[in-house]
Amino acid sequence: MALSALRGALGFLSRLPVGHSETAWDAFTATPAAFPLAGYVVGALVAIPFLAAGVLPAPVVAGAYLAAVVVVTGVNHADGLADLGDAAVVHGDTAERREVMRDTTVGVGAVLTLGTALLGLGLGALAVARLPLLTAVAVVLAAEVGAKLAMATLACLGTPSHEGFGSTMLDGNEATDLVVPLLAAGPSALLAFPATAVASVASVAVAVSLNRWADRRLGGVGGDVFGAANELARVVALHAAVATWALTDWGVLAWTP
Repeated sequence: MALSALRGALGFLSRLPVGHSETAWDAFTATPAAFPLAGYVVGALVAIPFLAAGVLPAPVVAGAYLAAVVVVTGVNHADGLADLGDAAVVHGDTAERREVMRDTTVGVGAVLTLGTALLGLGLGALAVARLPLLTAVAVVLAAEVGAKLAMATLACLGTPSHEGFGSTMLDGNEATDLVVPLLAAGPSALLAFPATAVASVASVAVAVSLNRWADRRLGGVGGDVFGAANELARVVALHAAVATWALTDWGVLAWTP
């Protein structure tokens, strides 16, 4: 069951050639913990460029990371973020915002949101590339697991806005079901403590905030909200981890185990 759920998660969350089957999909939608588990696989792959940190210039490593994210994960989640960006700038009611999200036209809200997210991801990657090698890899892995944990958080805490991917993922899940995804993501939070732990907390905070915003503005959570949570949580987690590492490692907080 667990392996089937992981296969289904990777089939949806990445472009890896794991194949697609109804059994794997059903196992995935019934297993929120499959989100962070898939994050370990995706995170390990997109962290590969950081193995060259200290050998290649930081901008080159950061650029390779951005390329790896696109190659491994595709653009589905970014599309969700774009749709949410267009909806966020609509001066209207819930129905009007959801209608804008269904429109294939790319508006200024989408361009601004995607551009800001890409800039944030690039700057975060640039900062991570200047960390010690093992710390950099740990932070990137934790950020990717955290991005998937954000989606699992929505799956357990959200309410569906309409029939679709969102309602499929939310069906049958309750807040107490978030415990298992949190435990699954736990090891990634300990890799470069406390930086990676803060990254995990930040990812959940993004999901909780986005869930509240979606309830107020969209009437609940849909597939686009899941995609946006993934993209936003990754960026926030990277910056949160780098900031924490800087404060603790440079003695500002003087944390000791």
